Amino acid sequence: MRIERLSTGVRGFDPLVAGGIPRGFLVAVVGEPGTGKSVFCIHFARRGLLEGDKVIYVTTEESRESIMRQASMFGFDFERAVEEGRMIIIDALLRDKRDEWNMTEVTVDELIGKVIQAKKALGYGRTRLIIDSMSAFWLDKPAMARKYSYMVKRILSKWDMTILATSQYAITTSYGFGFGIEHVADGIIRFRKLLRNWELKRYVIVEKMRQTPHSLRVHEVEIRDGVGMLVKGPVEATRDEVTLPSKVVESVKKGVERKAIEEELMEGLLSEGM
Repeated sequence: MRIERLSTGVRGFDPLVAGGIPRGFLVAVVGEPGTGKSVFCIHFARRGLLEGDKVIYVTTEESRESIMRQASMFGFDFERAVEEGRMIIIDALLRDKRDEWNMTEVTVDELIGKVIQAKKALGYGRTRLIIDSMSAFWLDKPAMARKYSYMVKRILSKWDMTILATSQYAITTSYGFGFGIEHVADGIIRFRKLLRNWELKRYVIVEKMRQTPHSLRVHEVEIRDGVGMLVKGPVEATRDEVTLPSKVVESVKKGVERKAIEEELMEGLLSEGM
């Protein structure tokens, strides 16, 4: 079966996921603050607008105006897209009851209701949904992360939405505020940062992407003024590797081993056929 893939719009990233994110997936974009999660999501939204998709952007930690200003720094005109009815930005930060696209309460029920309302307003068609971030919905009850993530996936998957949901990680431990979203997600894109020679470096690894022969390498990413995010070459086996959480390193190792076994089996089947 042919899998329809959506380009992320981030230069150099799509080849890491066989051309893009499968349509209808819920993908968790996780990492510490300042690693590039929101910039990645802004690219995904802009690419959708270029391809004629409907775009819904839920912002819980920045205002609607802040998202539009940030997009404009990379040459993306979100304000025009909103005015033309191709994009709706739902603001969960200001909580103004007079604004149709504000959330007065940060609850999963209101999130789902507001997103479905936005989908109906935008009309029929392929839709990209960004929730930045999901962590806001379980900050005071992290044990509910998996349940809330499952609710979002189960209900909104019926509305032809491909979802990017960011999740914050603690700076001190690199652990998430609730592990539920990673168990529920169809894909996990993890961002990291590190100081090297007193310069901040950012990295990305595709830890999981179902139905996709994705890259298992850590890649350096760069965010440039007026351009946005781009993926540079893979990082060699250096001390960068050990700065990743141990669970991530083990997951990558298992993935490499599994791929090697699959290749050996395939070679065996081919030789037997000959």
